[in-house]
Amino acid sequence: MSTVFHRTPKQTLPVAVAGEGIEIIDAAGKRYIDASGGAAVSCLGHSNQRVIDAIKRQAQQLPYAHTSFFTTQAAEELADRLVASAPRGLEHVYFVSGGSEAIEAALKLARQYFVEKGEPQRRHFIARRQSYHGNTLGALAIGGNAWRREPFLPILIEAHHVSPCYAYREQRADETEEAFAQRLADELEQKILELGAGTVAAFVAETVVGATAGAVPPVREYFRKIRAVCDRYGVLLILDEIMSGMGRTGYLYACEEDGVVPDLLTIAKGLGAGYQPIGATLVSQRIYDTIVGGSGFFQHGHTYIGHATACAAALEVQRVIAEDRLLDNVRARGEQLRTQLREHYAQHPYIGDVRGRGLFVGVELVRDRVTKAPFEANLKLHAAIRREAFARGLMVYPMGGTVDGKSGDHVLLAPPFICTARDIDNIVSRLTDSIDGALHAVGVCVAA
Repeated sequence: MSTVFHRTPKQTLPVAVAGEGIEIIDAAGKRYIDASGGAAVSCLGHSNQRVIDAIKRQAQQLPYAHTSFFTTQAAEELADRLVASAPRGLEHVYFVSGGSEAIEAALKLARQYFVEKGEPQRRHFIARRQSYHGNTLGALAIGGNAWRREPFLPILIEAHHVSPCYAYREQRADETEEAFAQRLADELEQKILELGAGTVAAFVAETVVGATAGAVPPVREYFRKIRAVCDRYGVLLILDEIMSGMGRTGYLYACEEDGVVPDLLTIAKGLGAGYQPIGATLVSQRIYDTIVGGSGFFQHGHTYIGHATACAAALEVQRVIAEDRLLDNVRARGEQLRTQLREHYAQHPYIGDVRGRGLFVGVELVRDRVTKAPFEANLKLHAAIRREAFARGLMVYPMGGTVDGKSGDHVLLAPPFICTARDIDNIVSRLTDSIDGALHAVGVCVAA
């Protein structure tokens, strides 16, 4: 019996012993295609020698120095690189050790910003239903996933939620994309007014929704309209790109495609590609100036923020992405993946939607394609897909509760940026067999 407290203690996990390209190898020698990048983390695949060498060099020189005493060249160079490629206006980087920490930092920065500028009444945060922003208490509180929140509700801070930009389920048949975006922007405005325009600190949203709904992209004008509402009432816009950022959608920052600049932007996962734990919050100049010109310090911090070895790893990851022109491959292979899935599932009775951007793709399953009715939650179809895929040597990221936190099933795909056309073919083939196998396992007949 393992002394590790695993996420699922009753489950016996295989032991991973090696990684090679887009595959992970277990102790029995079985290979698994990592078609989800773990949890959209391993964007360079496994065992990239350049990144490993960068980690070795930094560890030999200086593995760690506490940020209350020193900065390091690795942190300074990484911050410079991130700012240089970020949407204009995001001028500073606060390093942390992961996505949840990045969100916590953003929430606290938003609050301290208003306190320091003489608006301490701004205390409310608004996010969206079916969002996910992390598992620490602040991040969980603003998240909109009912299943994740429910056990911890008594200890969560107050947060407010509006409708997601989930076109497949929320856009009306007689509604254009622009009208849909406007309706959602109007809903946010009404929520701000309901709470009191001068009491709202920030609106928080995933640029492309990740784990809880499966790579749901916004309609084109959505974030422009949301930005306008935030500006009208002095509300900060926090964009969560922990999953969708750092090239996952084919753009280094996903919001580039939407033509919008947030006040705070969180990144992690693909920032360090899994080679070291790292995340970051990018901060606008006006927030930075307000803090520096006020108290002069951010009242926050963790032991391992700005970790030198983690920064060195992330810096090399970003160099590899740029020098190997991997974003071109993300766009090409992403288009291939979505096209093949849509063609293959065009007549499938239980596939409702294929969506996403770049190599960030979601497949939503439904009981009825016409009504979009989800499968019964007690079938746990998503769990069956995960088991069937893993047995076939395929790692995917299925999730239940897609529709409302309880009902609905989807599969999230986020393969490494280094995927080839043949790799995509193999992913589609194994996923197809896995979905059909899972449907059969839960007693659903799929016609030949």
